[in-house]
Amino acid sequence: MQDEYRTVAHAGVHETEINHSRFLCALAPAATEQEAQDFVAAVRKEHADATHNCWAYVIGADACVQKASDDGEPGGTAGVPMLQMLLRREMRYVVAVVTRYYGGVKLGAGGLIRAYGGAVGETLDALGTLTRRRFRLATVTVDHQRAGKVQNDLRATGREVRDVRYGEAVTIEIGLPDADVDAFRAWLADATAGSAGFELGGEAYGDA
Repeated sequence: MQDEYRTVAHAGVHETEINHSRFLCALAPAATEQEAQDFVAAVRKEHADATHNCWAYVIGADACVQKASDDGEPGGTAGVPMLQMLLRREMRYVVAVVTRYYGGVKLGAGGLIRAYGGAVGETLDALGTLTRRRFRLATVTVDHQRAGKVQNDLRATGREVRDVRYGEAVTIEIGLPDADVDAFRAWLADATAGSAGFELGGEAYGDA
């Protein structure tokens, strides 16, 4: 698995105008290829009267799924530069649709490539991106007496507390970078006089 990847913080739209043509770039996070395709379909429906609705998406932390469409623009002048911009910015789990309303002035192949790629780049800048980092999931089990202090210490040191459950004991689920596991295990033993349970689970991604 990749140690980290970048994605868009939230869905949004940004508009640019070039030689009287309007370019509306809609960006959204997409956890699966189906989500990306559904987003494309929704934008195409919303802008059914547009000249073109070109799209690109990258799914997977390792960018294992990459697809793009020129939607009637000359081959390689729209979807591909959009995809290249996403990859150049190291974006993952993201879908982009650029809707063009033709303004009467032809841009030429080079102009189209700059327009479509640039629309994606400008929208990424406008919406903002976030980095998601790979974590090991871990479960800490501690008695009620020590639970409050452990939780406070975890948050004070910036640890990601993913879930807290109260039963006979308190179960705290956290995310840890692989490199921190041994040091955390030692800290926990010291903080709880060796009374806490600690169990490593699988892997997931969380906000860096």
